Amino acid sequence: MSTTLQKAIFANGCFWCTEAVFAMLKGVSIVKPGYTGGTLANPTYEQVSNGNTGHAEAIEIQYDPAVISYDDLLSVYFNTHDPTTVNRQGNDIGTQYRSAIFYTTDEQKEKAERLVKELNDREAYDKPVVTEVKPLDVFYVAEDYHHEYYKNHEGQPYCQLVIAPKLEKLQKRFENLLK
Repeated sequence: MSTTLQKAIFANGCFWCTEAVFAMLKGVSIVKPGYTGGTLANPTYEQVSNGNTGHAEAIEIQYDPAVISYDDLLSVYFNTHDPTTVNRQGNDIGTQYRSAIFYTTDEQKEKAERLVKELNDREAYDKPVVTEVKPLDVFYVAEDYHHEYYKNHEGQPYCQLVIAPKLEKLQKRFENLLK
């Protein structure tokens, strides 16, 4: 394993779901839920949930590029949410649930923009991909009770109805990338 970890920041709906998905991948050492893309400094979950901060629920992934590539992370990202819905994932509605990639390097920006264009050019989805590709400004780590939410609340209805099916899809489609 390489000693140089890189970061990737993705927003694609509820961060409980996204954290659970990316935590299952080889080469991903840390997944932190949080908030980014808005204007309010140090937002709370309640503030972001009201939809007026401009922040999205997001995750910060620390990964080893010698084990898993950014391209693989993008592939998992686009295959585990609906990148064609504006400010919505399933029943989660609001700007805080938008599809967005917050890049930390020029290479991440180029790869994300190229993939969004490719998906739209080949009409990979029934509707155009609306995923935003923006530079990361600040990532605010979410409150402790959001960390490892699925792992700690697996039996709750939201986890069973929303997160578990995403994980099943991940296991079938990306078996080679799982821990």
